[in-house]
Amino acid sequence: MTAFSKKKLAGVLAVVTATAVALSGCSTPAPYAAGDGVLKLGGILPLTGALAFLSPPEIAGVDLAIADINAAGGVLGQPVEWTLKDSSDGDNPAIAPASATELLDSGVDAIVGAAASGVTRLIIDQVTKAKVVQISMSNTAPDLSTWDDGGYYFRTAPSDLLQGAIVGNQIVAAGKENVAIIYQQSPYGEGLVAEAKATLEAAGATIVSELSFPEAESNFDTIVDQTVAAGADSLLVISYDEFKKIAPALEKKGFPGSDIFLVDGNLANYEAEGFAPYLEGAKGTLPGGELNEDLKSRAAALYLENYGEELVEFSYLAETYDAVMLLALAAEQAKNDSGEAIAANMISVSTGGEKVSTFADGLAAIKAGKDIDYEGFSGPIEFDANGDPTGASIGIYQYGTDGKPVFLEAVAGNSVE
Repeated sequence: MTAFSKKKLAGVLAVVTATAVALSGCSTPAPYAAGDGVLKLGGILPLTGALAFLSPPEIAGVDLAIADINAAGGVLGQPVEWTLKDSSDGDNPAIAPASATELLDSGVDAIVGAAASGVTRLIIDQVTKAKVVQISMSNTAPDLSTWDDGGYYFRTAPSDLLQGAIVGNQIVAAGKENVAIIYQQSPYGEGLVAEAKATLEAAGATIVSELSFPEAESNFDTIVDQTVAAGADSLLVISYDEFKKIAPALEKKGFPGSDIFLVDGNLANYEAEGFAPYLEGAKGTLPGGELNEDLKSRAAALYLENYGEELVEFSYLAETYDAVMLLALAAEQAKNDSGEAIAANMISVSTGGEKVSTFADGLAAIKAGKDIDYEGFSGPIEFDANGDPTGASIGIYQYGTDGKPVFLEAVAGNSVE
């Protein structure tokens, strides 16, 4: 789990744009604005910052989806175009808006990203008011459900109303009664901690310590000292890459690694870290069920081919792949690649109709005049009026001595209640 290298970044930016010939003069059905016949996607993903470890699986998900779409004939008979820009993180708030400006000026129809809910807040008004669809694979903040986005914002990851409840229940199920919480002071951290805390307290657990830290914090000695002094029998850590600083401090103070609970922002492969054996028995949650092995292997092979590096993280790979598939199917159903047309068809292609799980099958059904219901690798999805997936699963993982999280089970639930 390493930050995106400059060499890798240069390689990514060199290959993310697929070649396509734009068409003009296409007939378009009312009431949509006219598209140009080529689906143009932009990406605003964390190539730098505390979430940079998440960008490889997200990039791999986009690349593989586009490869599968183009192999099936493309959208509206043309290859999909794809341009990637950096989002960084909440500690660098000027980067994502600048990237959004560049992509909007270039005429993209939809934007994939941002990864972090807080970063999405920096660009969502800019993107959606331009009548460009924004879809995130990993935004989980509950308040994004009711954002005034005009119907242009969607996400394939469930709200933290679900993850917060499930991680809280996991802690209680483990027999823990005195829980400490360390969380990132960001929209992501604050939204998740609120739901987890409510679940814990409703189940009779006591929150003995609740300490926050600013995004990209590097010194956790004081926070860890206070946490250990509180006498907790378990610890919930809500963070991004900062966990690589938190874990060694906890180990040094003798807090049992098996009593740590993680979440999607820090459930990662830590085999390269010195504290890897310390995490044995620690548990964590991640939206989605068990990752499909064929998807995983194909994405890893394509990523190695494109960028010359192995794919070691797979969080949100499935959600990213499905996000691109839904955009493509919506444009194909509308027979129009404009943002307005895509937005108007996203709910339709994800609910009701004939179930399809590949772009090729969806394309064939649409051409046959059928309504479709795309069910992807991340689950049934089924967008509601707020652009949220109404039903979802949260995977439960546990660490071994090698620092790798191992899938245990998936817990299903409703993500919007």
